[in-house]
Amino acid sequence: MRQILAGIKVLELGQLIAGPFAAKTLADFGAEIIKVEAPGEGDPLRKWRMLHEGTSVWWQAQSRNKESICLDLRVPEGQAIARSLALEADILVENFRPGTLEKWGLGWAELHRLNPRLIMLRISGYGQDGPRRDEPGFAAIGEAMAGLRYITGEPDGIPVRAGISLGDTIAGLHGALGVLLALYERDARGGEGQMIDVALYESVFNLTESLLPEYSVFGAIRQPAGGALPGIAPSNAYPCADGQYILIAGNGDSIFKRLMILIGRSDLAEDPTLARNDGRAKRALEIDAAIGEWTSQFKLEALLERLLAAEVPAGRIYTAQDIASDPHYAAREAIATVKSADGLPVAMPAIFPKLSHNPGLIRQRAPTLGEHTDAVLLAAGLTAAQITALRAAGVVA
Repeated sequence: MRQILAGIKVLELGQLIAGPFAAKTLADFGAEIIKVEAPGEGDPLRKWRMLHEGTSVWWQAQSRNKESICLDLRVPEGQAIARSLALEADILVENFRPGTLEKWGLGWAELHRLNPRLIMLRISGYGQDGPRRDEPGFAAIGEAMAGLRYITGEPDGIPVRAGISLGDTIAGLHGALGVLLALYERDARGGEGQMIDVALYESVFNLTESLLPEYSVFGAIRQPAGGALPGIAPSNAYPCADGQYILIAGNGDSIFKRLMILIGRSDLAEDPTLARNDGRAKRALEIDAAIGEWTSQFKLEALLERLLAAEVPAGRIYTAQDIASDPHYAAREAIATVKSADGLPVAMPAIFPKLSHNPGLIRQRAPTLGEHTDAVLLAAGLTAAQITALRAAGVVA
């Protein structure tokens, strides 16, 4: 089937996670991605976490469907090549500190003047303006500034982070959404290119639900609550007889009643003060204790069977091993396996969301460093002799 973003050209100047994740999302649906990496080591993500033959297996997932060229953006010759590539691009993605591209002559004002149709996605810690624009910002800092870190963890414990860089990927998804909106405005409504300003902290802040509204109206500062969901009950992790934990979400009114009957607490099921969430939230500790007393009598698998029969949402806490062996993941084809350049099969998330008529496609593996430098530069009009001279000068690799 036709790829929905086929023919859209993206110049990716970012590195690590946020910008490249946005570009990966576009690439999965057909966009052509030219990823610019620094000569030498390339994108630092190539060396992050667990390596196989010197390259991160994470790289294989993050950089699928991309072409890699090595180009030194710190020198005028490299900047000139990047500028010429931007003139032919629909989208430019970058996640440097604000002002970096301007220093290189590749800022929004300059590129928009040269290519009015260009859409520029800029992802940074704090955004392109404001008093903190020039500060370095990583996902962990953005998550903390957005209020997420404060409410994550056990009461009276050290604030903890999720074990992945949520702020980066959430910002990348916001960026991809912004690109699609800008493409629609340009191509369907006759508009021109525009700049999309995504801040890590704002992307996470956008997901914080009632955090600020409750403070603005009641002066309430939400506190960490461990596995519970404050103000929504019951929804928590409960102990099992085999030392594991089960997640139970019994916060729907009818679901709560079925759950209480299942655990032998008809008194709570019929209590009119617990018929709605606002009443249950006031007695969440009591309800959680009753559920935990029941779950602690059974092993995890037995609990899952009982809860499924009662139509109460419940689930195990998955590890990577659980994901890899789960029949539902397999049936939904939610896991893709792609061979790296050296032939290593690497399992990774497949393409989401699933479109019925124009589904995404993994067209090619992640590139080796500078694998497409010559092909891209030749297509851009440089001669083989010019590329050789630029390589000798260290501008390209």
